[in-house]
Amino acid sequence: MSPVSGSGRLVLAATPLGDIRDASARLVEALETADVIAAEDTRRLHSLAAALQVKPSGRVISFYDQVETARLPGLLESLRGGETVLLVTDAGMPSVSDPGYRLVAACVEQDLKVTCLPGPSAVTTALAVSGLPSDRFAFDGFPPRKSGERKRWFAPLASEQRTVVFFEAPHRLADTLADAVEVLGPDRRAAVCRELTKKYEEVVRGSLAELAEWAVEGARGEITVVLGPAPAEEKPDLDTLVAEVKQRVADGERLKSAAAEVAEAAGISKKTLYDAAIKSS
Repeated sequence: MSPVSGSGRLVLAATPLGDIRDASARLVEALETADVIAAEDTRRLHSLAAALQVKPSGRVISFYDQVETARLPGLLESLRGGETVLLVTDAGMPSVSDPGYRLVAACVEQDLKVTCLPGPSAVTTALAVSGLPSDRFAFDGFPPRKSGERKRWFAPLASEQRTVVFFEAPHRLADTLADAVEVLGPDRRAAVCRELTKKYEEVVRGSLAELAEWAVEGARGEITVVLGPAPAEEKPDLDTLVAEVKQRVADGERLKSAAAEVAEAAGISKKTLYDAAIKSS
């Protein structure tokens, strides 16, 4: 459906992760002209505007996790009234583990226009510098705070064939990496990215065991972890599987059922194995 006629627009704007020079010219213009600026932290917003030598002309309101739901009706009313609402978070792209998703969803539901000023993102920045495969990846937000829940959170990643990016608080990093070693094994490749684009930026790459040992000393600042994909499981070759099927047939099983069970266990096509077994007979 088309946006409501005469409605305003919600603008999601990425802000610098650290280096103010990463701010786009479009962000500067939006800060100066938006009717409403919804900011995760209004103090940081004013600091950003001062650093960019911009004086916001619109109303500035807070928009953080605890007030997000309460602020929605007022912002939607502003949008329906034709105003431009600019949404910014402390750093990076709004709605990516930051406030914004609920507002975007509400705008979509009411056919209000939503657009985006692209820019810095800790997720893609960390992925790019990690040195790990980036052709396929997933973002998993923050792990649970409790160890037991965190280990269950890691469990599905044991066979994940994509690179996985997640955030973590610095004071929990060592425990989180220790849990990752226990669940995923010590040799899984990973990278810990700290203070991206800032003065003390640091990227530590290695095995989970190496990173867990490094983290024991303590890490400060904004943390993004990049976890490499699980090693691909080697499947038995077809000749080996055919030999197993023939042995089961020799022991009294029917060829069709033996081929089906062996194929399912090996994760290959039942027809492929059955045909190969027939051909080798």
